[in-house]
Amino acid sequence: MAVEPVPSELLYRACDVSQFEFGTTAELDDHTGLVGQERVLDALRFGTGIRRQGYNIFVLGPDGAGKHEAVLRFLASAAMKERAPSDWVYVNNFTTPHKPVALELGAGTGRLLKEGMDRLVEDLKVTIPSILESEEYQNRRQSIDEEYQERQEQAFEELRGKAEAQDIALLRTPAGFALAPVHDGNVVKPDEFNKLPEEDRKRIEATIQSLQKELAETIERIPGWEKEHFQRVRDLNREVADRAVAQSIRELRAHFEGLPAVRKWFDDVTADLIANIGMFASGGGEGENEQQRVLSAMQAMMQGRGAGVAQSDPFRRYEVNVAVDNSAEARKGGAATSRAQDVADAGGYIGGGAPILYEDHPTMANLLGRVEHMPQMGALVTDFMLIKPGSLHRANGGYLLIDALKLLREPLAWDALKRAIRRRKLVIESPGEYLSLVSTVSLEPDPIPLNVKVILLGDRYLYYVLSNLDPDFGELFKVAADFEDEIDREAENDLFYARLLASTCRDEGLLPLDRSGVGRIIERSSRQAEDAEKLSMVMRPIVDLMCEADHIARSAGATEITAGHVDEAVEAQIGRADRLRERSLEMITRDIVMIDTEGERIGQVNGLSVLSMGSITFGRPSRITARVRMGLGSARVIDIEREVALGGPIHTKGVLILSGYISGQFLPEIPLSMSASVVFEQSYGVVDGDSASSAELYALISALAEAPIAQGLAVTGSVNQLGEVQAIGGVNDKIEGFFDICMRRGLTGDQGVLIPASNVKHLMLRQDVVDAVERGVFAIYPVEHVEEGVELLMGAPAGVRGADGHFPAGSIFARAEERLAAFADNQRRFAQRSDDGNSVRKGS
Repeated sequence: MAVEPVPSELLYRACDVSQFEFGTTAELDDHTGLVGQERVLDALRFGTGIRRQGYNIFVLGPDGAGKHEAVLRFLASAAMKERAPSDWVYVNNFTTPHKPVALELGAGTGRLLKEGMDRLVEDLKVTIPSILESEEYQNRRQSIDEEYQERQEQAFEELRGKAEAQDIALLRTPAGFALAPVHDGNVVKPDEFNKLPEEDRKRIEATIQSLQKELAETIERIPGWEKEHFQRVRDLNREVADRAVAQSIRELRAHFEGLPAVRKWFDDVTADLIANIGMFASGGGEGENEQQRVLSAMQAMMQGRGAGVAQSDPFRRYEVNVAVDNSAEARKGGAATSRAQDVADAGGYIGGGAPILYEDHPTMANLLGRVEHMPQMGALVTDFMLIKPGSLHRANGGYLLIDALKLLREPLAWDALKRAIRRRKLVIESPGEYLSLVSTVSLEPDPIPLNVKVILLGDRYLYYVLSNLDPDFGELFKVAADFEDEIDREAENDLFYARLLASTCRDEGLLPLDRSGVGRIIERSSRQAEDAEKLSMVMRPIVDLMCEADHIARSAGATEITAGHVDEAVEAQIGRADRLRERSLEMITRDIVMIDTEGERIGQVNGLSVLSMGSITFGRPSRITARVRMGLGSARVIDIEREVALGGPIHTKGVLILSGYISGQFLPEIPLSMSASVVFEQSYGVVDGDSASSAELYALISALAEAPIAQGLAVTGSVNQLGEVQAIGGVNDKIEGFFDICMRRGLTGDQGVLIPASNVKHLMLRQDVVDAVERGVFAIYPVEHVEEGVELLMGAPAGVRGADGHFPAGSIFARAEERLAAFADNQRRFAQRSDDGNSVRKGS
């Protein structure tokens, strides 16, 4: 059952650069589509194509897989086929100012309406004063004023004539009108009046009293005449304004025919302009000064009308707040750029007509929009012009991308997004008002119909947590686009990968890679995937490596990135983060941490583990020891790590599997009487995983058979109850970790590592390890079954149970079974002596 070492050609799969027909990546076209992501492409096509409630998309995959850029690249082509969505504007509600009106307009016409209204107001500021100062208007106004004056004067003249006929004078005093008797054209003084006969005085007083009643009646009619005069002036102004406004607004209305809501608002604007024509002549409302306007603003705010700012500026009410402006999309008309980074740079990516937006800070306000306030006379006031759109506004009619983890971190944002999607309506909500924390008067803008495809991006764990814990999630995000972590490493995909690297070089502004550089990056991708037959699709580490290799190449004055530059970048990455690995190696070589790499020991084996700290991952050997003794009628293996709460559940499971293997492999018809303990020596942290279970089993078998284990060999691999050695992760780091120890102490030619045979396809080892194997001073042994590992480690056959039910004499398993049988016999004799002693004590 001899196991041959893995040949050196299988330790590292080099990329055959002769398959590439290009000289550098500058000769390659940009990568389009998603390499090896057919499942994701199908999901994205389905999710963007179906227009049903709840068919939003969750893109799941590992961090750094390029989900964001890949989805944007796909959406760019999908959006090219869609028309630009509508513009949305908020305008003043002249009836209820605290409820602004939302108007839907054609793409690109929102700005047209805003600019048109601005021009309209500016034109009226010139036109109306000119009309009011014209000779025709002045003549008509003068005629109305003169008629009013004549009417007033005529009434007083009639009363004056009647009074004079009775020797009574009608006098105008600072306090008003007064009546007094006259004689010979002169007003009779009070003392002279008192000298008149009583009969004359009573007659004069009666006459004055009668005339006083007529005077009061005349004065009472004056407000009515003034009101009539004011109404005639207003009618004249309305007539003048109606012509001026109708003429000015006619051209603007023509651009928005067929939009009933806009036509109705134009009617409201026209009526309000005519009703307030005086402010175009005086710069404010009729007879209203600045103080009065400010007081009116305060009153509006206090009454909850939320129009304080508009009240303080009378012309502000005619402005247009363009919340969504799709003029850029309309102008593009289907022309999309190719760079996904444009979204992050511009805040919105235009793919043809439909907008594509990435919300980097998905707070409730940034998603739904907000109503801002301005300080005015010690209070916060607002109006429709202070409504700020959210990303749902801007992405309406297109696609909105959000990082799921960032969304869930923001208070109230997740629930707000779900409400908007569910009711397909965009209602601006304030977090303060939602929580009843703020009492400031605000606005209630019209809700806007929502038609947006929301795409969340996150990892798989987050997707499954939401699926299990949030019942709304499955209803609102019915499409999952699951990114592959890896793709097959084959000739076709090698070329696709090269084109992907070419696109990355252009996007990042890097020097082109030559063929050797592309080959080395592909090899590094396989190492990252921990599989010689796969390429990693987690691109962030690859892009970082390319950027660092580009820096090295430029520093050397090169015009291309070669394999040598990539190798230097890899070494530099390791060197910058290598302090902990170096300290670990130093502690072992100085015998502070005890690891033997020569000689033989019973019940002691070198296990291998992987330590991950930040960006650095490295393998580290650990001494595993086992002790056995007679037990009390069972095969009990004590996991010391578990006993002190340092063993994880997977590690504990692996130790329990050892008990199952021992029980099934030895003395199947006799109860086992064994007590054993297994421990990671000098381990002071949590141990988890089952990749050391085969090493623990070898230590246990060695202790049972009292067969020494070669310390120049290290072991990794999990084991099942049938003794089959199973694949594990981190095989390259583990091999290199043990190799580094042996290298520092000196390679003897007897050192090596036992790995599961199923891990051979994952080998992408460092060149120095491959060179050592080629020289025959280090070996990698592929093990399929425990028996093979026993023979390699203990230098003797494990043994196979024969037809007679026994293992071959002298084999490791025979020696182990003999020891277990001795334990069983001793346990029976011990139990018999105990029973005899109990019987004697009972008889006495």
